[in-house]
Amino acid sequence: MRDLEDNTLLLLVVAVTLAFAWILWPFSGAILWATVLAIVFASLYRRLSRSMAHNLAALATVLIILTLVILPLTLTAASVVEEATSLYQTIQSGEWDFGKFFQQVLDVLPAWARDVLDHLGLTNLGAFKERLSAALVKGSKFIAAQALDIGKGTAGFFVSLAVMLYLLFFFVRDGEALARRISDAIPLRPEQQRALIGKSTTVIRAMFKGTILVAIVQGALGGLIFWALGIHAAVLWAVVMAFLSLLPAVGAAAVWLPVAIYLLATGSVWQGLVLIAYGAFVIGLVDNLLRPFLVGKDAEMPGYLVLISTLGGIAVFGLNGFVLGPVIAALFIAVWDIFSASRREPQDGATG
Repeated sequence: MRDLEDNTLLLLVVAVTLAFAWILWPFSGAILWATVLAIVFASLYRRLSRSMAHNLAALATVLIILTLVILPLTLTAASVVEEATSLYQTIQSGEWDFGKFFQQVLDVLPAWARDVLDHLGLTNLGAFKERLSAALVKGSKFIAAQALDIGKGTAGFFVSLAVMLYLLFFFVRDGEALARRISDAIPLRPEQQRALIGKSTTVIRAMFKGTILVAIVQGALGGLIFWALGIHAAVLWAVVMAFLSLLPAVGAAAVWLPVAIYLLATGSVWQGLVLIAYGAFVIGLVDNLLRPFLVGKDAEMPGYLVLISTLGGIAVFGLNGFVLGPVIAALFIAVWDIFSASRREPQDGATG
């Protein structure tokens, strides 16, 4: 009888939890980012709460996050849409002759590089223009669709933003109490709970400070040099570089290096050399200098695991996958470590 009651209670818990997750799913992004920001800025709230009431400290923390994080990102997104639309119009008008640009780059490449491109079938100008046109049509349609979605979803965006800010206030103020309630409900030993919760929060902080923040800095530096050199759509390229910087083994060089090669090929030699030097010694060194300072050793994961989990997270969850992918990967490692340790314990006890 006792087993029947326990199984019934477990089934009820699972059913109600799934139903609750279902009704919250439309605001899953708002909940995720409210949780992430609350975890990242928890130390700021603790410092503020030492000198003011908890409600006031939580409100001040939310206002600081709104000023330093959310508003700049919103303004940047608006600039990106504007520049993407302008770039699309420039491409459609034929103002940019990509065939001519490609031929200029080919002319300055060494013989071995041309041989490699020829082997790949990329030196046929007609075929290249056809492939490029197809790619540009797809890219243009994507940009137009995203701009249209942003226009249609303006009300939804502001609703999600309001929900996120509302939840953020309570997550910041009551974060420790919520964490204790979740910990009490998890049917694991205290040390196992600490391992899981500690690993997830550590990875979230690492992803925000050591990955997203570094990517923003690299993108901003790249956009600054593009603007200084008079390269069109500097803000758009800055955002592209920031996104590529989020991916290990890719980085901002996937944008600035081809642009530098193009500048060299079209006779803008000093601009190309400046861009190469700036990219290598300023943008490239940001990762090596900032990441170790912002992220502790215990938060590090193998680069291949970060890459695969990030790409997989993006494929499954969209933009939220930048955080969810690595966090799930870290929890996967932590859960298997706990499982392995639990299997060793009886053996260790028998040995003793």
